[in-house]
Amino acid sequence: MPYRVVHGRLGPASRHLFLADPAGNLIELHQLGTCRCTARAREGIGQARVSGTVLFADMRGFTAVAERLAPSDVVPLLNEYFAMLSAVTHEHGGTVFHMAGDGLMAGFGLPLSADDASGRAIAAARSMISGFGRLATDWKSRLGIETGIGIGINAGDVIVGDVGAPERPSYTLIGDTVNVAARLVQRARAGEALFSLSVKRALDPVPTGIVELPPLILRGRTRPVEIYCMASPNRIDLRPAAV
Repeated sequence: MPYRVVHGRLGPASRHLFLADPAGNLIELHQLGTCRCTARAREGIGQARVSGTVLFADMRGFTAVAERLAPSDVVPLLNEYFAMLSAVTHEHGGTVFHMAGDGLMAGFGLPLSADDASGRAIAAARSMISGFGRLATDWKSRLGIETGIGIGINAGDVIVGDVGAPERPSYTLIGDTVNVAARLVQRARAGEALFSLSVKRALDPVPTGIVELPPLILRGRTRPVEIYCMASPNRIDLRPAAV
């Protein structure tokens, strides 16, 4: 069974063991007396630096869907959407860290190590685009709505740990690697997965049909980010037009 030991989350001497069961669920084991569910443990909550690949998925056209449909009609669509994304993530050995609004953040090789974390993320992105294509076709037929999915992927060091108020911590990923992945998903059109040079370097072999795009200039960074695109044949641009 795949596993990873993370040191130092709750103090210099603490250790956590993460296991993935056959269904893809992440199981976290604590040393006796250091469980982060106890009041004493919360005072020492820490983080650990690990290396892996971060994937963001974001629905295109969701704002128009939420405006047009009643909330009671939107919720089942979101449930279908997130169920598909979660299933694909687990199928490719990833971990879902966050779901909010119409976006998902997943990690590959995080916190469970994986030799082919970037390859798994790219394969998951391809499956997510394909899976959402089937959902979007059904929704357009039944409800007359136009939607798509964009994906951003980056690889590198991240901090994994609990962030938030002491009474309500969130186990998540933070760092520059995460920030770049989040910016890539913002740039992606419906049906596109954008990924960085760090991801491309880890791919062996590099999938066919990959297109190099102009470097992405991010505010606050000294150097632009080299990016690449993996697109589905029926990609569309549902982003609002610039004014």
